[in-house]
Amino acid sequence: MPSSPRATLLGYAALFIGIGLLPLLGAYPVFVMKVLCYALFACAFNLLVGFTGLLSFGHAAFLGTAGYVTGHALKVWALPTPVGLLLGMGAAAAVGLVFGLLAIRRSGIYFSMITLALAQMLYFFFLQAPFTGGEDGLQSVPRGSFLGLNLENDLTLFYVVLGLFVAAFWLIYRIVHSPFGQVLTSIRENEARATSLGYDTAHFKLLAFVLSAALAGLAGSTKTLVLGFATLTDAIWTTSGLVILMTLVGGMGTLLGPMVGALVIIALENKIGDFGTALADLTDVAWFNGLGESVSLVTGLIFIVCVLAFRRGLVGEAMALWEKLQARGRSPGSQASA
Repeated sequence: MPSSPRATLLGYAALFIGIGLLPLLGAYPVFVMKVLCYALFACAFNLLVGFTGLLSFGHAAFLGTAGYVTGHALKVWALPTPVGLLLGMGAAAAVGLVFGLLAIRRSGIYFSMITLALAQMLYFFFLQAPFTGGEDGLQSVPRGSFLGLNLENDLTLFYVVLGLFVAAFWLIYRIVHSPFGQVLTSIRENEARATSLGYDTAHFKLLAFVLSAALAGLAGSTKTLVLGFATLTDAIWTTSGLVILMTLVGGMGTLLGPMVGALVIIALENKIGDFGTALADLTDVAWFNGLGESVSLVTGLIFIVCVLAFRRGLVGEAMALWEKLQARGRSPGSQASA
């Protein structure tokens, strides 16, 4: 865990360079892009819950809204891909503004329930709206081109998606380490004290909500671009639960935590069937063949384990362990022995 901002930025740069090399090392680009999309979704959600203290149960609404708007803009209106991405992000921000104005005056479980109710209303709108394709979804969305680059090539699209993710992550980093981010943290820790210091906490929470919705929208837009379709799964309440799980497993209130959580959950969803087949072949127990259909059970068990044993998430626990080792290294006893 680097101690200086420069070392931290260098660490992030090394991480993103490593991610950029994954397809060249044999990783499937579409899988890595899917992880990046959900990682951005989790980072956007973490900006709201981890740094502002607002638990939203309806963040899937922004993912789904951006996915449908981008898909419709690219397939039906035949707009350029960058314009489609911006429209999806803008639509998610607009929905976030409406949701925020209705929910932000409440706190705790009341805030969470309002966001869930509004997201469910939007879900049923998508179910019946003609432009979404209903239960069939919006299929065969073209990728088009991005600044002259042909996105039909998976490797080219991968680097475009990685670039968008890095830009969004840098924005989140700047927000968190800005005076605005410090106000958000103070609201999370003690909203009454922040109010007594003269801050309009409702204004700051609304702005954080809209920023989180916009970034979640960018994740939904890129996901539609990568997979070529947008479905009701993007807007259903279980997707909101999934992003909560990603954030908690990785480490709420940390920048890398949501990325790690997204990798763990998406890898489980995609690879647990292969793991079950391998176990069935190894142990001759046929039950393991159905493990791929029990992803929710496995992720639920992981959530329980994290809550009981890793309450700060994987990254949070790693940071706490590192700080403990550093403190032990600086203790008088260790210096004397040295």
